[in-house]
Amino acid sequence: MVVQKAISREEATVQILAAKKLKGLTFEEIAKAVGRDKVWTTAALLGQHPMSKEEAEKTVKVLGLGEDMVLAVAAALQEIPMRGSLDSAVPVDPTIYRFYELIQVYGPTMKALIHEMFGDGILSAIDFEMDIQKKPDPKGDRVVVTLNGKFLPYRKW
Repeated sequence: MVVQKAISREEATVQILAAKKLKGLTFEEIAKAVGRDKVWTTAALLGQHPMSKEEAEKTVKVLGLGEDMVLAVAAALQEIPMRGSLDSAVPVDPTIYRFYELIQVYGPTMKALIHEMFGDGILSAIDFEMDIQKKPDPKGDRVVVTLNGKFLPYRKW
């Protein structure tokens, strides 16, 4: 019997990404094996959502983790995460920064249109889905991001 020590969520992510690369898997392939959407699964693998025991077991199986890591990584995948934890207030990674920039430029427009169409409230990040697609275009492929969240009105009391 192999005795395993507990590892941090960050250490689990390192193991997950290394196994993913070694096996040549995509996030979408892992998501199919887990039985979840590719966006949700990717977020879970990167430490932003907890998996159920069954989802974690499917994940470590498809990744083919070594016997010394299986239980530790599966346990870490089931932990409730510290969400939204970036290393800096303003992201420095160019891809993440562009989303930050997008919100800086279009955030007030999004807020104004949401309030005009729905009233005083917010877009839920809890009752939420997101999809990312690639759209071929002769001038350069397009990134299509769809955000789909429940509207939550502010209540009066």
